Amino acid sequence: MKETYEENIKRLKEIVEKIEDGNTSLEESIQLYEQGAALVKRCENLLNNAELKISTLSRDE
Repeated sequence: MKETYEENIKRLKEIVEKIEDGNTSLEESIQLYEQGAALVKRCENLLNNAELKISTLSRDE
């Protein structure tokens, strides 16, 4: 099941908090950063798809 935009943003915020808490090792921070970068890409794709849908709907009216 695909996660929603909101779920991805929530997870991204959790990752940022964990990286910034000062208790995360360098290795874990790097892994979290990679996960965060992937989440950002997913969010961008979701937003682009939504924009395309809205554009299509607007043209059809």
